[in-house]
Formats: sequence, structure tokens, C-alpha cells
Amino acid sequence: MGHGLPSRQTVNAVGGRLRARSIQVGCRLWTLQEERTVQTTVTDVAVTKVREVVEVVTDHLTFTVAPDQLLGTPDGWVHARDARGTVLAWTQARKLNRQRLVVTPGYDFGYLVGATCSDGTVGKNYVSLVVNEQRFAERYAVCLSRATGLSARLEAVTRPSGYLQRDAPGFRVRVVSSYLADLMRQYVGGDAHHMRQRFPRVVLRNRATFDGFLDGYADGDGCPIRGGRVLVSENVPFLAELGRIIGARFTPRPDSRASHLVVADSWPSRSPFQPERHPLQLRESGWAEVHEVRSRSAKDKPYVLYSYRLDPYPGFLVNGHLARQPW
Repeated sequence: MGHGLPSRQTVNAVGGRLRARSIQVGCRLWTLQEERTVQTTVTDVAVTKVREVVEVVTDHLTFTVAPDQLLGTPDGWVHARDARGTVLAWTQARKLNRQRLVVTPGYDFGYLVGATCSDGTVGKNYVSLVVNEQRFAERYAVCLSRATGLSARLEAVTRPSGYLQRDAPGFRVRVVSSYLADLMRQYVGGDAHHMRQRFPRVVLRNRATFDGFLDGYADGDGCPIRGGRVLVSENVPFLAELGRIIGARFTPRPDSRASHLVVADSWPSRSPFQPERHPLQLRESGWAEVHEVRSRSAKDKPYVLYSYRLDPYPGFLVNGHLARQPW
């Protein structure tokens, strides 16, 4: 029954969406390689005519392809006509052309994550830190820039103070980057709210990264004591996990108020550091369930289908959904 896309169906090209008929040899298209979005190049375009196509209805939208078009699933490639009830590899098409960051592990990266977990805010497309201490804000800005390559600067701001009953001076570091915001949410389990975030095990990559995390978190929600420091949080599971890692005894408060975890300077002698490998880069792939596959037949003129050969990756994205030409 043929494979390919009808002429008006859009494809995710580098720079924006293009209709299938507008794709030419040399065009660069987006595709998924494992969990990352990458670019691939069109090396050949084939045109055929058929009398039937199918509409694939997923969680996100409906797209139209030939019945024999291959779509990516967790179990391999399936024909579009057989895709009902399965899930397709998918990514958010509107985020394809944003700036991607190369994260550098180490002390600066750990400090960035720790300070963000304690005092930072992760928005839809930004990460910020608003604090009273200029030194803290300056250190955060430096670590953010070194770890991500983004430009971060300090701003003098004011914010309401319940204790002083007036606006108090402070300092803000804010960078607009949906990629960094998504990364931070990934590191803490998907929800960056301070009461729901999980311990970011990505900071266990090496000792320098973990030391940076402890320093960043302590600068935000901690205070020094003789022989160590005390970390304060109402997020009990977060502190409990950190306590297990450093071998510290942790007893949450029974009254639901902020609990305390003592991080002794001597913790490495009691609980030797055990490095772990976790992804530094953003997982850009997800899954979209196929709810329905509807057959459409041509009444007058046949459908014109366009299919592509690509290099170095054979797949391409149809409104964010992974497809490829048969072998």
C-alpha cells in the first residue's frame, strides 16, 4: 500500500516545520537517537501515488501517513495501520530549535544543583535565585556560567520581608533557558518544588560534584557549626536520602516543621563516597499513546506520498513522532 507522507503533512525540519512536499535533498531534519534529538540529512526523495492513507490519533495530535509507514515503538518499528494501542517515540516539537547546553560535571555543577535545590526557583523556561547575601548570589552566577556556558549576571532587587514588615534588599540571578529548567526538573525527579523534589543523584557522579552540591545547599538552607554544618528543610525524604549517603543519623521532626540534618566534616571516614553514573544531558524523548488509526480513501485524485532516505540517521519526526522509511 506504499509508504510516505501526504504532501500537506508537516515534518520537523531544522529551522521549523515544512510540508512533506517541500522537503528536498540536502534538507536537515530532526530525529530521535536513543534519548536525544539529533539532526539528519535528506539524501533522496521518492514520490508515489496511493488511494489510501491513515490518520494516527495520539495523546498530542493527529497526523496522516501511508498505511505501511514505519513508526517507532518500544518494541521496534510497526506499520502505521497496526499502531493502535501501542505507544510511539515522541518529543515536544516546539522545543526542537532551542539552544542545547553541554553540562560540565564538577564542583561548579554540583554547587549549581545544590543551591537551586535549596533556594532556587525553576520556572517553565527559566532558573533563578533570589537571596539576601551578595556573596552567595555571585558564587551561584559564576558556577552557573562555568557549568552550563550560559551568561549569568547579578541584579539588585527588593522583596517583601515578613520579619521586617517591609521590603528588604536582595540579589537575583536569573537565566532564561527552558533547556536548563527541564534539566533541573529531570535531576530532581520531575517536580522542582522544594517540598516535592527528590534528591538529585546526578551529583553523585564524583566527589568534586558532591562537595559542590553540599556547599551550594548549605549556603542556601544551612548554617555552620563546630565540626560541620546543619542543613534545614521540611522535605523529609530529601534529607533522609542525603543522610543515608553520608552515613548520618537523621530523625525528622514529628510536628511537620523543618527538620535538621547534621553534615559532619568527618562524614567521608564513616561513609566512603560511592560514585554513581546518571545522565547529565536532558532526556528529550517520551512516549505518545496511539488511541485510534482511521483509514481514509481518495475519492477523486489519489494521494501523493513523499518518502525520504536520510544520513546518518534513518528516522525523522512527524509532528514530534518518530518515523522512518522501510529498509
